[in-house]
Amino acid sequence: MTSPTAAPGTAPRAAHRAGSPDGIRLAVLDMAGTTVTDAGAVEDAFVQALSQLDVPEGGVAHDRMMEHVRATMGESKISVFRHLFGDESKAERANDIFERAYAELVAAGRCKPIPGARETIEALRASGIAVVLNTGFSPRTRDSLLASLGWLDLADAVLSPADAGRGRPYPDMVLTALLRTGAPSVHHTVVVGDTPYDIEAGLRAGAGLVVAVLTGAHTEPQLRAAGAHYVIDSVRRLPDVLRGS
Repeated sequence: MTSPTAAPGTAPRAAHRAGSPDGIRLAVLDMAGTTVTDAGAVEDAFVQALSQLDVPEGGVAHDRMMEHVRATMGESKISVFRHLFGDESKAERANDIFERAYAELVAAGRCKPIPGARETIEALRASGIAVVLNTGFSPRTRDSLLASLGWLDLADAVLSPADAGRGRPYPDMVLTALLRTGAPSVHHTVVVGDTPYDIEAGLRAGAGLVVAVLTGAHTEPQLRAAGAHYVIDSVRRLPDVLRGS
């Protein structure tokens, strides 16, 4: 296989590659920020959850907590709340408020596909590459989002931390995707996401390619520093990377 060329304005991080795959057979794609845009709905739902647990906007505690939320985008939401409150009952209550708030925002039409995402997923599957969508949302929130997009049958599988054991940055969802689809090995897997935690999960899993996209909340320098092999402007450019790999 020839070496991939990065999309315009990017450069490969070849030194971090886990191997030299003979051909990608599995694509593990993040949802919010990577294949789906939600116009800030995740942050808004976090704000509602914090406010209802007596952490109102404008306070020092609120600002500190939201900094952690932004720094850990991609992590399991219940794990984030456990860190913020240090109390299981509060974390579960906050997570329930978050999920209800996010579901309302989804129902209001805040979430839409990233342009070209559906077509990319369909093209990958048509070429023989299995596609698994993964997210830090609970299965309930994930499925309501997929239903709103008409994506319930779009991918070969969809995974949340509850389906795999641990959420990002642990590699569990990537490895579970491998087992669910029967892909040959991690070296035949590409992991795509918009956060450093997505990148770290792919690297920990030993994925042959780990690709970052710039449609989420993190910058190119942040994603490069996390170890992404390639940084592209959007998931719609993923086929270009794979054709060059």
